[in-house]
Amino acid sequence: MTSLTCLITGGAGFIGSHLTELLLAAGHRVIVVDDLSTGQAKNLAGVMDHPGLEYIEGTVEDKGLVASVVDRADRVFHLAAAVGVALIAKQPIQTIERNIYPTQLILNRLGERASRGDLVPTFIASTSEVYGKNPKERWTEEDDLVFGATTKPRWSYGVSKAIDEFLALAFYKEQQLPAVVGRFFNVVGPRQTGAYGMVLPRFVDAAQRGDPLVVHDDGKQVRCFAHVDDVVRAVATLVDTPSAAGRVYNIGSDVPVSILDLAERVIARVNPESSVEFQSYSDAYDDSFEDIRRRVPDLSRIRDAIGYAATKDLDAIIDSVAASTRGS
Repeated sequence: MTSLTCLITGGAGFIGSHLTELLLAAGHRVIVVDDLSTGQAKNLAGVMDHPGLEYIEGTVEDKGLVASVVDRADRVFHLAAAVGVALIAKQPIQTIERNIYPTQLILNRLGERASRGDLVPTFIASTSEVYGKNPKERWTEEDDLVFGATTKPRWSYGVSKAIDEFLALAFYKEQQLPAVVGRFFNVVGPRQTGAYGMVLPRFVDAAQRGDPLVVHDDGKQVRCFAHVDDVVRAVATLVDTPSAAGRVYNIGSDVPVSILDLAERVIARVNPESSVEFQSYSDAYDDSFEDIRRRVPDLSRIRDAIGYAATKDLDAIIDSVAASTRGS
């Protein structure tokens, strides 16, 4: 297989570091750019000395740096973004700016290459947050986006990522840039931190310490959890599937579980001595916080496109997260 140069923005983050490992193992060269605002260099510890890795600590808000790395790339995976509900609630300005401006810089540079006939397959990371409060049981990629009021900061994340999607699809339409948009649904696994509100690592950490697992509101919110290994394989495959370009794909699991059930399963598998403690949203975040009760994707499109199927169920995912953090 031909060795390609792959650019991963946010490559020291949770998903980015796993994608870096996957692409290096496939024989590609990888350029990682990360400002370590939420990523950690230690996430790449296993491959930092790999001859195929070029690691740059820098920001994709730097126009010169973006031009330099994009011009050398055969594939672009743009994962850098503000992450986590807690960060969004606390820093809405940063959320909006960091989600839109770098995407525009990257796409502008790719567009310049495209105008010369140099078409670079590109993945733009998006999120299930773009569906907002759409009341459907399962969300498909063509569904309406239903956001709350602008006085609720949490919607700034979904709106800003929706702008990223519009930009990517516009570059596909106007300049034939082969861009693919992936909407991630609760990706979990080793190296994910609970520091930004991610629920599964937060639960596992608490259970391992013997602390109560803090469940927000009534715990009846419904989510689906996919292992990061399955997700990064899907990302890499989508970018190398020409027919996938110019489309949006849900990426994750479609097996629903309530947050309270998740807590109870973590307790059963990690530490039966732990307990559940409930906390209101206003205590966890602030009075302006608004949540999404149900978040379940329809995965028909990605199954049809690349034969996507999850290989790890929820129990295996919990065990994987617990094993990776035990004793750390």
